[in-house]
Amino acid sequence: MRFIVNKSNIVNKLKIINDPVYGFVKIPFDFIYDLLQHPYFQRLRGIKQLGLTSLVYPGATHNRFQHAVGAMHLMSQAVAVLQSKGIKISEKESEAVHIAILLHDIGHGPFSHVLEHAVVEGISHEEISILFMERLNEEFNGKLSLALEIFKDNYSKKFLHQLVSSQLDMDRLDYLRRDSFFSGVTEGVIGSDRIIKMLHVSGDQLVVESKGIYSIEKFLIARRLMYWQVYLHKTAVVAENMLVNVLRRAKYLLKKNEDIFGTPHLLFFMKHEISLDSFIRDESVLQKFAMLDDCDIMSAIKVWTLHDDFVLSTLSKAIINRDLMKIELRNDAFDVERSSKIKKRIQEEYSLKEDEIDFFVNEKVLENHTYTLTGENINILFSDGTLKDVSEASDILNHDVLGKNVKKSVLIYPKFLKDWAQNL
Repeated sequence: MRFIVNKSNIVNKLKIINDPVYGFVKIPFDFIYDLLQHPYFQRLRGIKQLGLTSLVYPGATHNRFQHAVGAMHLMSQAVAVLQSKGIKISEKESEAVHIAILLHDIGHGPFSHVLEHAVVEGISHEEISILFMERLNEEFNGKLSLALEIFKDNYSKKFLHQLVSSQLDMDRLDYLRRDSFFSGVTEGVIGSDRIIKMLHVSGDQLVVESKGIYSIEKFLIARRLMYWQVYLHKTAVVAENMLVNVLRRAKYLLKKNEDIFGTPHLLFFMKHEISLDSFIRDESVLQKFAMLDDCDIMSAIKVWTLHDDFVLSTLSKAIINRDLMKIELRNDAFDVERSSKIKKRIQEEYSLKEDEIDFFVNEKVLENHTYTLTGENINILFSDGTLKDVSEASDILNHDVLGKNVKKSVLIYPKFLKDWAQNL
């Protein structure tokens, strides 16, 4: 056990975290402890991993902090496995790839993917993650430089980036197993230990030894099932759509100079059009973003239930009380005339202005594909050294089905119209 001296106090930084999914997780490097303790990272405790999915699966209240620590734990296993197979990964590279996976989601805003473009439009959480990492790199005198190279895929050893971001990275291996655990949806359970033990490197590409192909098949099937049963569950889709509309309405009212409650940092992003350049030009923008988590949104919504604006208060009450809208799903598009009748009925019932209707009636398309056939594939390494994409190597996974982009049309409207709308 290593110790370091810090201001005359002896501090053990190689602590152990008790994780409900993996058991005891070791902090592998002293510097990782410093990052874990940083306010930027501690903020992730207040951001739910699955947005409003807990309204469907009550146990799904886990957060981004837990996920990041879990992904780091799997990275420790993966690095150890590859090193045992003769793949050269130095101590410096190991620390850097651990940092990269630990901070891969540090740029998420409140409720994770749900409000990704509702709080700050047009900027992905990956881009904000890089901004946080660059700021931390300045603060820690360049200690994150190599991690940033790996994260941005600018480092010579490409397989290190693939461990962080690919179709078979430590991020996906953790979130499938973790989300399955907390939601209780057992279809998402995967053999992450087996998959990691079968990892290898061939031609600077991360590959899976042929003995692990069945575990990869299970991984891909589990991912597909989790998307439609958890990530794109229809009730979660409704709740999250309503949450986005609440923020959209609040922003609109602010532009009309209406009095809207909110924490100072939330109001900053709601009042201003923030671009990526805004973050770069003004250091305080990132600092304000670092103050945001789920609590800012929910505390505001509670107050908005009492607002004079009908749209804002109605939607806010519905979210707080879990009085969610009706959702219809189908494989083809909805009838335009039927949708128009529903919109007209809602406008009459609620006495809405023309530009207020789409806060209560929404049409959208959900889409998901199990596996991307272009770009970095999951390659299977056979004993003779040949490589095959998993879609070709598997005898049960259909190439066309794997890569097919499944689309479902969605129609959302207030549920008191359910019986009436069904007869249209």
